[in-house]
Amino acid sequence: MTRIGRPPRTGLLRAKSVEQSIRDTDEPDSRLRKDLTAWDLIVFGVAVVIGAGIFTLTARTAGNVAGPSVSLAFVFAAIACALAALCYAEFASTVPVAGSAYTYSFATFGEFVAWIIGWDLILEFALAAAVVAKGWSLYLHEVMTVSSSFTIGPVKVDWGAILIVAVIGVLLATGTKLSSRVSLVITSIKIAVVLFVVALGAFYIKAENYSPFIPPSEAGDTGDGLHQSLFSFATGAGGSTFGWYGLLAAASLVFFAFIGFDVVATTAEETRHPQKAVPIGILGSLAIVTVLYVAVSLVLTGMVDYTALEGDESTLATAFALNGMDWAKNLISIGALAGLTTVVMVLMLGQTRVLFAMARDGLVPRGLSHTGSRGTPVRTTVLVTVVVALLAGLVPLGTLEEMVNIGTLFAFVLVSIGVIVLRRTRPDLERGFRVPLVPLVPILAVIACVWLMVNLSVETWLRFVLWMLLGLIIYFVYSRNHSVLATPSRVRTDPQT
Repeated sequence: MTRIGRPPRTGLLRAKSVEQSIRDTDEPDSRLRKDLTAWDLIVFGVAVVIGAGIFTLTARTAGNVAGPSVSLAFVFAAIACALAALCYAEFASTVPVAGSAYTYSFATFGEFVAWIIGWDLILEFALAAAVVAKGWSLYLHEVMTVSSSFTIGPVKVDWGAILIVAVIGVLLATGTKLSSRVSLVITSIKIAVVLFVVALGAFYIKAENYSPFIPPSEAGDTGDGLHQSLFSFATGAGGSTFGWYGLLAAASLVFFAFIGFDVVATTAEETRHPQKAVPIGILGSLAIVTVLYVAVSLVLTGMVDYTALEGDESTLATAFALNGMDWAKNLISIGALAGLTTVVMVLMLGQTRVLFAMARDGLVPRGLSHTGSRGTPVRTTVLVTVVVALLAGLVPLGTLEEMVNIGTLFAFVLVSIGVIVLRRTRPDLERGFRVPLVPLVPILAVIACVWLMVNLSVETWLRFVLWMLLGLIIYFVYSRNHSVLATPSRVRTDPQT
């Protein structure tokens, strides 16, 4: 007889019930310490979101893709994030378990989809952490005026990136609460720098720099062939540099600046009163950073003509240097160094928690789900630290923001659909936060995220497909046979089902 709360355990749709997912958090060998409050989660959210996007991506996108309308691109991206954030908040308050979108997908769609989203999140967090670590190393070079890399034969070793990843790995292994306190101090510094940028830069705004607000479309390397957005490729519109197509492509690019608020959901298992704290952390951090992003982008494009920001070397500090304020440029570089530190920290935190949840389910080696005496997943943290350090220190990653973006947007789509599914299949569950106007809001979230996805480049879609194909091979060769659901005797019986 089928019982409420017990999803099927056979085939690709075998799943864990919400009750089982929550019960697994009590296993002594893989239990996380509950240390975090709503304030800690807001700090984590702001810490990871205000970083590479505001200090580097804003200027590059304005100069190469959107012009002054980059501020509007931030608004478009924020709307998509806000819709998805509501869905994350409901799931996190209903299933307060580590793993974020991976865990939610397991409870609604089953193991196969959960593996796909877990593999997708590995792409998002690990790659993003490595990319930002390399950015941190570049700013270290500017601040210290010494080389942050050296060469061994044909290999260029970025010791600056390796250093920051190693230090953060030690902090995360020591304790999540300590990581939150470090994040609070550093986040306070970078928010002060951002407010300084807005206040000082406002005195140098020239109205003529906002015209044209949406520059006319033009041909360029960023908008031709496989580099153009999938939407412009499919519609035959051609290039996506400037113009309305450029604005839409810019929204998909600056979405990278918002990546990280979903990391808050990965810490739900380590949070006191997660039903209330997690929604506050997710929505609160998103609201704060959206206001700061729009303010900075308006000041930036008002200080200089957008054509002065062309190229891949432009940063937030460039506008101040062009206005003869080199001292301000140096201060911003220090703020960026602090900002990127917390971004790497929280991205690595998210990666360890997703991998930890997958290990607890047996989809990756279960030994990685062991927690140490401090209640942190030490083995997973060490593994993530080593992999990210190797990627950041040895591999010339280049600009891979789009790969991170498409992975994140895909996760948002599944989470939004999952809210509708779980409302229908488990209406009895206690929900600390409920998405308003279901199914309208989740449907709008899906539409917004898919729209941003199709405005990413064709080559990004091709790389994403290849990455997911590799994940499917791993699942069918290893994960499907080693899953805890593959052997029913290894799954404890829920006395209430």
